[in-house]
Amino acid sequence: MKRKRLMTVLIALATLLPGTVFARDDEAFSRALERQMVVNRERHGIAGQALLVARDGRVVFRGVDGEANVDTRRRVASDDIFPVYSLAKLFTSTLIMQLVEKGQVDLDTPASAYLPGLPAAWRTIAVRDFLDHTSGVPEYIDNRNGAGAAADTVFAPDLADVFTSLADRPMQFAPGTDTRYTQTNYLVLAALLEARYGMPYPRIAEKRILRRLGMRHTWLGPAGLPRRGVVTSYIGKAGRLQEEKDLAWPAYAYGHAGLYLTLDDLGRFLRAMSSGELVGKATLRRLWQPRTLPGGKRAWFAAGWEYGESDGYRQVGHDGGTRVRVRIVFKDSLDEDVHAFAYLTNGSVRNVWSRMLMDSAMGAAAPDRFPAEALSETLVAYALRAPAEGDVQTMARSIRAGSVRDAAERERIVNNTGYAVRENLGVDAALRVFELNTVLFPASANVWDSLAEAHAAKGDMDEAKALRDKARRLAAPADERPLR
Repeated sequence: MKRKRLMTVLIALATLLPGTVFARDDEAFSRALERQMVVNRERHGIAGQALLVARDGRVVFRGVDGEANVDTRRRVASDDIFPVYSLAKLFTSTLIMQLVEKGQVDLDTPASAYLPGLPAAWRTIAVRDFLDHTSGVPEYIDNRNGAGAAADTVFAPDLADVFTSLADRPMQFAPGTDTRYTQTNYLVLAALLEARYGMPYPRIAEKRILRRLGMRHTWLGPAGLPRRGVVTSYIGKAGRLQEEKDLAWPAYAYGHAGLYLTLDDLGRFLRAMSSGELVGKATLRRLWQPRTLPGGKRAWFAAGWEYGESDGYRQVGHDGGTRVRVRIVFKDSLDEDVHAFAYLTNGSVRNVWSRMLMDSAMGAAAPDRFPAEALSETLVAYALRAPAEGDVQTMARSIRAGSVRDAAERERIVNNTGYAVRENLGVDAALRVFELNTVLFPASANVWDSLAEAHAAKGDMDEAKALRDKARRLAAPADERPLR
């Protein structure tokens, strides 16, 4: 009986303690994620990183790796504070969704109905278009990176001046017809929230999110940050890490930038979102839906969260520049089999995009549930290893026998991974992935065209032309193809 009571207590503690893993293969599960973090650090030259994985509201993995500061060699600690950049937009999105749930904001109503003083050309743009970056409004800042960017950027003294400076600038496209990610959209939404609540945006976020969830290690803006325990940010330059100062964002920008927090606070926010604590599940199910724009284009965002679908799951999330990404993965109900991932870094030599890191973590955490992400990680590893005789055919056989059964989905995953590898790891590595896809799908015009693009990027113009000609022949109707 004593042993039974002890096990009951341990199980109860496991549900409360962050970082406790209670899957059947908990040790192997943790080792797999720890190994993947090391692989990612070595592959991309990541300075330091932190990863949190939750399932159905419970933390199943929480780990840190690498250095918070490469000069002092201080290791990343589990309670370190990371700048998370555009993850700030998720607070704004959540606050807007709360007003929608109360019936106090209609997403299809022009934002000007709630916020007087917008430029005349913006006054018919719906709240939804600002939320999903489909408004077409121009960008208000210069989105540069590097050591000089923070020092050189000059901000208008207040939001009214920002809107005045943009009033005569042309729209990028007609509202609701395309997607173009701009910080300006979330200036408008934060101002809308201030108009609705009659208080500054940071106080709204504090009252309705931070205090409600007990997020005591979260800051909007650098004021009040402790002198110790904040990771140093880096950018890759000429194969080395270079310290990068964050922009000195004005307070009116905190609806889209300037957010600092710990891994545990971010985990609290994601679990509260997925459980319906901040916005009800019925509202989330309604708003986290794919959106099709005129002409059949798929919008990138759903209620301000990046939206995608894979392996029968919906995925919503956001990045924080190249360094940070969160993702909630769920079936339609949001009642069970709901996963939350937070992957934080303070920069890398290769400036790897956080999407590649997130996919690798998902693939390592649950390859049976997320076979697309697991396949993508396998392809990345294949692209980087030294070629061997018969390697391509061996990999092709393995992929055909793998858990991604749908041929069209396999082609899409391999092709998309090729482009991700090209962007993050270079064209030579990408060529291996694109060539593999031509072995898997030799009759597809698209895979030959992708291979042609990679050769063109490398400067092999004759080879690129020959491959494009082949792609055109395959794309032509059968009765129009030349006889051979």
